[in-house]
Amino acid sequence: KKKMDFSTFNPESHCFSELPECSDDDEEEILPCGEDLELNPFDGLPYSSRYYRLMKEREELPVWKEKYSFMQSLLHNQIVIVSGDAKTGKSSQIPQWCAEYCLSVRYQHGVVVCTQVHRQTAVWLALRVADEMDVNVGHEVGYFVPFESCCTTETILRYCTDDMLQREMMSTPLLNYYGVIILDDVHERTVATDALLGLLKDVLLTRPELRLVILTAPHMSSELQKYYGSIPLLRVENKYHAEVVYSCSIQKDHFLSALRLLFEIHHTKEKGDIVIFLACEQEIEKAYQTIRQEQSNLNPDLGELIPVPLYPTKHDLIPKSNQDKQKCCKKYRRKVLLTTSFGESLIWIKNVTFVIDVGVERRKVYNPRIRADSVITQPISKSQAEMHKQILGMSSSGKLFCLYPEEFTYKEMKPHPPAKIQESNLTSMVLFLKRMDIAGFGHCDFMSRPAPESLMQALEDLDYLAALDNDGNLSEFGIIMSEFPLDPQLSKSILASCEFECVDEMLTIAAMVTAPNCFLHAPPGTEEIALTCWRKFSHPAGDHFTLINVFNAFKEASADSANQYYCNEKWCRDYFLSCSALRMAEIIRAELVEIMKRIELPISEPDFGSKENLLRIKKSLLSGYFMHIARDVDGSGNYLMLTHRQVAQLHPFSSYYNTRRVPEWVLFHEFSIAEDNSIRVVSEISPDLFMELAPQYYFSNLPPSESKDILQEVSDHLSTVSAVKEEQKATNDNKENEECPQTP
Repeated sequence: KKKMDFSTFNPESHCFSELPECSDDDEEEILPCGEDLELNPFDGLPYSSRYYRLMKEREELPVWKEKYSFMQSLLHNQIVIVSGDAKTGKSSQIPQWCAEYCLSVRYQHGVVVCTQVHRQTAVWLALRVADEMDVNVGHEVGYFVPFESCCTTETILRYCTDDMLQREMMSTPLLNYYGVIILDDVHERTVATDALLGLLKDVLLTRPELRLVILTAPHMSSELQKYYGSIPLLRVENKYHAEVVYSCSIQKDHFLSALRLLFEIHHTKEKGDIVIFLACEQEIEKAYQTIRQEQSNLNPDLGELIPVPLYPTKHDLIPKSNQDKQKCCKKYRRKVLLTTSFGESLIWIKNVTFVIDVGVERRKVYNPRIRADSVITQPISKSQAEMHKQILGMSSSGKLFCLYPEEFTYKEMKPHPPAKIQESNLTSMVLFLKRMDIAGFGHCDFMSRPAPESLMQALEDLDYLAALDNDGNLSEFGIIMSEFPLDPQLSKSILASCEFECVDEMLTIAAMVTAPNCFLHAPPGTEEIALTCWRKFSHPAGDHFTLINVFNAFKEASADSANQYYCNEKWCRDYFLSCSALRMAEIIRAELVEIMKRIELPISEPDFGSKENLLRIKKSLLSGYFMHIARDVDGSGNYLMLTHRQVAQLHPFSSYYNTRRVPEWVLFHEFSIAEDNSIRVVSEISPDLFMELAPQYYFSNLPPSESKDILQEVSDHLSTVSAVKEEQKATNDNKENEECPQTP
């Protein structure tokens, strides 16, 4: 029987902590002679011996004893809530039971789809479940995540991210392809999951045969029952024996305290892997680099520390060089999983013995008044702290080290984290709901109401971008914008590039700013070398154009080598670039090209480098990002936002950073308010170009400022010049008419 090959699975493209354990011995095991071979109902082939071994492991999971109750509830109810602790097996087992339910009714109502918050988790679960069901990943079990699909028409169980199922509703509002929809990790309260919870209410009324299964942490169960009414609730519990060790006081530097504790644990020679919950993704990267640097100073008899960064919002994980070290190292290897509170569901490793919890997190909270994220540091919630303890599973020797006093839990921590819909930019969500409104599903009964100010700002931005008509409905332009899985401003820039004939370059920019950052943080002592390498790609027009240079150079390096994979890796290491980020940019760009072809938009020939092409690219960028303009107010790189009075500096990764020439007017891709306010991906623009392309009513609504006065003077000058040109043209036309003889 054909088995799925884990050896061909590329760890650079997916973030996961551990693949299902598999050995060559599994294939050699055979069933006892004389026994009838049991056939797998999903593919009609005999079960392998590995299936039975995995079945024994599955039956030991806490969720397994609830199988009968769940199947009965699913048979007789349209909605079922399963409330369970971490490490109970609900994310892997319940979708399989739903597949059995659909099989029992011969798929007459559709197949199974299970949403996940993280793309990495969706991929890992598809791999794990295909192994347990003894079928092939990509056939009977598959996944589809942003910019990647591994499904066929034969796939009966699909794992996907919540935003992908949301996008599927745009083309199929009733989701007719599915008989059971499972929403997992609902307690994470992402914007997409909250929207699905609301929209599926109406879908369930229209499709009484549809089943909805909601998987959540215990603290959300009562709220969900109030939201959906009287529906069955199954509780899955796990017994924990972990020892909890609290700190005597609040740590002044939680990051250093966590790393110090990590090395202390390692020196005790106690076996077991370690999970560290840090405050933000920047700390994950910093911890990863620190552990790798300290590796050479550790006693080799203690074994090797393998840092595994788990980024909740990124696609990359373990560098290839580190993977190789894991394979060749014969001594004891201890994995150190580095993540944040939002990355709890990424942790699938079994033998976690130690958990270190810093007790704080850095959250991005969107401020609609200034159209920017504020980065705030605050204590984690009580429910998050409880889930960190559950990571240890049923380990009797597990220890949770809380780098905060026990009373901190009661005095400073809120019961639950806030819903993302109350802290996020809702422009993309409102665009989606406007698209759903065309099919009659525009109303969404959100569990947590978005702030009216955020909704108004989102509608205002869509109006500025010409995505709405005079009645507030989606315009034809807005419908096309909604086809792209991008920020609406970026979608608008791509559409504008069709008019300005620079689509090829704009697609590259869109892919590069959507993929993770391609510039790696250089290890201490190599910063100047990295800067020298990056300057080779620097473009005088700005960072957007530098990104095109990086992407094109990466493609050229790939084309010039027979061993493309090795060449890419080495080339990226030499230039301090992230190979996985650039590969992801390739995938994203290819997907955007397919979307352009599907909706029959023109793709211009590449012409990067010509003066005319650079101007066209700037016009395309300004068409979407005219709300992201700043001016250097003192000639030293202190940029004042045009829409508010926040001041920011250039990010260190900018090609303008630490250069003699600092442009006065810039367009930026991203800005967030933190300890070091910075604008990222910056390119120079002229005030004349801004006044030419920015909507007049947007400019009129800008708050009074010196920058606005300067732009008004530019506008007045342009109007005068335009009037003079019109007058001169009229005079010339009159002269030509006088000189031309009259026809008799």
